[in-house]
Amino acid sequence: MALTSFDFQQARVKQVLFKSRLRSVLYGVREAEPELFSLRENPLGQWLQTSVKPTLGAQPEVYEIERVLQQMLQTGHDLARRYQSGFIEEARNGLDQVNAYADQIELLLTGLERSAAA
Repeated sequence: MALTSFDFQQARVKQVLFKSRLRSVLYGVREAEPELFSLRENPLGQWLQTSVKPTLGAQPEVYEIERVLQQMLQTGHDLARRYQSGFIEEARNGLDQVNAYADQIELLLTGLERSAAA
């Protein structure tokens, strides 16, 4: 099944959802659940596995998105640990790095979307 622009828009929403959940952890609204930082449990990671890899798995952007997503999740996990250790401001300041990874993923998604449309 071909991926549509709607599929890619949903992927972007999944990424925003992760950032929102992480922010709520770093501001004390929710607990840092291990699933939040798991590539297998991450909605964007699941989308890559179930929707993208079967159809566009040969595209280099697919593996690059997965690599950057893993880095983003690891960084988020590190920030949550810092927060739990009492380094609250340091953890919150680290959101800039998460945003940088998200920007990289956005660029890669755009490239992949163009490839899928061609």
